Amino acid sequence: MSSNDPTPFGTPFSERHIGSDAAAQAKMLAEIGYSSLDDLMAAAVPAGIVSPEPLRLPPAASEAEALAELAALAGRNDVGVAMIGCGYHPTITPPVIRRNLLEAPAWYTAYTPYQPEISQGRLEALLNFQTVVGDLTGLPTANASLLDEATAVVEAILLMRRASRSKSPRVLVDADTLPQTLAVIGTRAEAVGLEVELVDLDGPLPEGDFFGLLASYPGCSGEVRDLRPLADDAHGRGAAVAVTCDPLALTLLTPPGEIGADIAVGSTQRLGVPMFYGGPHAAFIAVREGLERHLPGRLVGVSIDASGQPAYRLALQTREQHIRRDKATSNICTAQVLLAITAGMYAVYHGPDGLRRIAGQVHARTAEIASELEVRGVRRVNRHFFDTVVVEVADAVAVVARARAAGILLRPVDATHVGITCSEITTAEHVATVVDAVEPRTDGGVMVQVGTGIPAALRRTSAFLEHPVFHRHRSETAMLRYLRALSDKDYALDRGMIPLGSCTMKLNATAEMEPISWPGFADMHPLAPLEDVAGYRVLVEQLEEWLAEITGYAAVSIQPNAGSQGELAGLLAIRAYHHDRGEARRDVCLIPSSAHGTNAASAVLAGFRVVVVASREDGTVDLDDLAAKCAEHTDRLAAVMVTYPSTHGVYETGITDLCDLVHRHGGQVYVDGANLNALVGIARPGTFGGDVSHLNLHKTFAIPHGGGGPGVGPVAVAAHLAPYLPSHPLHPVPEQRVGIGPISAAPYGSAGVLPIAWAYVRMMGADGLRRATQTAVLGANYLAHRLAPHFPLLYTAENGLVAHECIVDLRPLTAETGVSVDDVAKRLIDHGFHAPTMSFPVPGTLMIEPTESEDLAELDRFVAAMVAIRGEIDAVAAGRWSAEDSPLRHAPHTAACLVEEWTAPYTREEAVFPSGTPAGKYWPPVRRIEQAYGDRNLVCSCPPISDFEN
Repeated sequence: MSSNDPTPFGTPFSERHIGSDAAAQAKMLAEIGYSSLDDLMAAAVPAGIVSPEPLRLPPAASEAEALAELAALAGRNDVGVAMIGCGYHPTITPPVIRRNLLEAPAWYTAYTPYQPEISQGRLEALLNFQTVVGDLTGLPTANASLLDEATAVVEAILLMRRASRSKSPRVLVDADTLPQTLAVIGTRAEAVGLEVELVDLDGPLPEGDFFGLLASYPGCSGEVRDLRPLADDAHGRGAAVAVTCDPLALTLLTPPGEIGADIAVGSTQRLGVPMFYGGPHAAFIAVREGLERHLPGRLVGVSIDASGQPAYRLALQTREQHIRRDKATSNICTAQVLLAITAGMYAVYHGPDGLRRIAGQVHARTAEIASELEVRGVRRVNRHFFDTVVVEVADAVAVVARARAAGILLRPVDATHVGITCSEITTAEHVATVVDAVEPRTDGGVMVQVGTGIPAALRRTSAFLEHPVFHRHRSETAMLRYLRALSDKDYALDRGMIPLGSCTMKLNATAEMEPISWPGFADMHPLAPLEDVAGYRVLVEQLEEWLAEITGYAAVSIQPNAGSQGELAGLLAIRAYHHDRGEARRDVCLIPSSAHGTNAASAVLAGFRVVVVASREDGTVDLDDLAAKCAEHTDRLAAVMVTYPSTHGVYETGITDLCDLVHRHGGQVYVDGANLNALVGIARPGTFGGDVSHLNLHKTFAIPHGGGGPGVGPVAVAAHLAPYLPSHPLHPVPEQRVGIGPISAAPYGSAGVLPIAWAYVRMMGADGLRRATQTAVLGANYLAHRLAPHFPLLYTAENGLVAHECIVDLRPLTAETGVSVDDVAKRLIDHGFHAPTMSFPVPGTLMIEPTESEDLAELDRFVAAMVAIRGEIDAVAAGRWSAEDSPLRHAPHTAACLVEEWTAPYTREEAVFPSGTPAGKYWPPVRRIEQAYGDRNLVCSCPPISDFEN
């Protein structure tokens, strides 16, 4: 059978994506009292926001057709051999890691490890990543990754501001920093009132007070500088020191922690992660002792479980913006988990010796180029180097053109300078081609002695990656089994439903995922010439047009690489709009008390003051309080941030009144797109009053959560805000180089995963997208109706309906019996489920979202599990056992429980088989984890192997 034969794809993709068929939907509709999906939506959604016209999208394509179109687009991208550098490098992802991690649904369909008992595999993998970063940088504590290098540098600058003794708003920044990083620093610093001064680190630091110094090691020019005198000077003046660094270079260079850095930051992309045309890539940040609690993002630590055995968990979670809100120090609510794990496993597979060999080869190729060009009389700008040299030429454009004609991409620094960067894939042939492109050979050639570009005083002498995990997995057999053993410990969508409210854990179809590994998408350098990326340009333009149509806005930018960054981009657009109109005084952002935690944090980082608007008892925004706050701040009102449907899972009837009210007071309306899965094909925020929204492509548009990342958070705006969308000084399209500045490191953010969302829209079509929304709402209302006799529902509309998620209120039961929301969540593990969202947006509740991808059998299995748990709660109330002695409090139960001495007042069978004896039971690897112990005894890198004895 031909690969183009349509027979295997005869069923429309939407029927593959949507879990319930017509018969199942009829049964669910009958259960809740509606005759059709259209009738249900007419009752659930306020008539005033419903779009009268269907979406204008291309007709739905089959999987085969969509894959063929994507293959054609990938074929229009001319990959070449990228020697551009600038923070992005060709690399080799070991096939065993690519196939069994990056492309494996057990890894990419997992959720953020907030339920640590069922996330031990990816938590161990992240601890490996943190150990790699900590060892290479020479700093004791690293977090579990950030979004990209440029935004991570901004986080480092903000961290220095918090940690420094200086009260100055001034930060000194190395002029030899990557240009995209400098641009993002500029965008972000202006919003929060930081003064950025570029400095030449070949000379002394300027006079005056400053809170931090950011240095590059190596610099963008490739120069490797000894930063110790500068660090001493900065510390002597009360400032902190952050160093951007290359993890591969650090296998040969003295680590930042040994030359005075308080903070080290960079990207792990070149540790086996494809360039992906700019992302997704895992950035890193590591800090000296004493700064752990200032770290942004997630931090994996070691604790113990109920049996006293070591177990992994997310540590110090009270730092997160969901808890600290407008007091948060960062709006980052995600990471790049899948890519961080890939980079960590690259280090596990190669080990310290392998990494040194790779780095040595990269450096040797660079030295060959430097030596040969020197023989030919070409002047090198940088004296020292690891992988990059910048050389002076008569005509940079001509040199770059000659190299490109030979299939190699170089970096034109300016009219008379060219940058050349070697990588893991650089060969002797590439070296010869580059040298001839720079200075064509005019004689028979001269043999030269290859030297080193690393100064003796900066050659690394300290050991790294000494933990056994970095020495045990050299054979592919060992690596394969290690990856399998870790994934077996985890619960992901490949095992069952993950009913997390607000997170939309839907199907990530194989046909959507497959293209991202194709070389035409995976191996593109983000700074490749415009003519080499024709396929990506079409893909991005089409996706932005489709998203604009779906949301009802005039323009979309896909640059933000997380929902939090999309929020920030939207708020910065609002800020720039007011400033351009001479209304810079507008600095108040109204945020409902029920909003996502990132909303408040993003508003502060965009330079706004947060004013909280009350919610009514039914969970809706209190419009009377909103009116009062609008009137109070009418001259300074910049925006309102509102989530729709609400964070409480209800279609609020007053949304258009809210928009009109804020507009009358001169403010802009930001509609958070976190819950867009309840609107697509039904209503469009850009037409019912929104001025700007961010979208979560890793929710509504099928990009996987990847264990907590990657994410993509495009920002969509009305026409009057379109001039204020993110720009980028290195954008391939010249018209998009000037504007408010970039929000992410790469011009198109995490472009490498955009084919997933493109394929989702292309294969679903307008009718499929609408039906997916209807089915998601049906599933949520079916669950709400089935659970209502057993658990109180917190919020519903006047007709008793919810949107795409429902909130179960456990607080009355907790007050009566002592059984907590944690007990219910952990007991669900014994039933083979990931828990719903816990205690958000209301403490002591569970927010449940089934999505459209789950079938009726899985929904009924979840209902049965919850009903069984209610029975156990009733048994506590009746005195059969106390809450402390119940299976709820001791959940989850591991296989080891079966062979231990049994003293519980319930049976082993009740403990581990509460739903009967399923053929494919999931066994959690650890018992309930002690959260407080891990925060009191913070261990954030691979612990000594002796800790795991017995």
